[in-house]
Amino acid sequence: MSNNNLIKGSLQTIILKLLEEKDRMYGYEITQKVKELTAGEIKITEGALYPALHKMEAEGLLTTEIQQVDNRVRKYYSLTKSGKAEMSSKMNELHAFIDNLHRILNPAIDPKLNL
Repeated sequence: MSNNNLIKGSLQTIILKLLEEKDRMYGYEITQKVKELTAGEIKITEGALYPALHKMEAEGLLTTEIQQVDNRVRKYYSLTKSGKAEMSSKMNELHAFIDNLHRILNPAIDPKLNL
């Protein structure tokens, strides 16, 4: 995807949703899951991902667990109770935004406008 600004604005929502679905993930796993789900159209860089993860952890949205896997240390991220509530809020905001964007871009087919 060419517009990185759209990704930046959605990164927290993407992370929260993935962690809600999988319970816990490590950073590289998150990047690969996004790449897989979007057939390579969206690529999240480590330079964008890790600052977002650290900020969300500092805000109390994520908890971490360090685990040794094949001589490598992995830091797994999971949602806290606050993180689950924030994910729900972010998803509601996103759905409302998409609905409004649809109304703006396609007003002729919106039954609510009674055109």
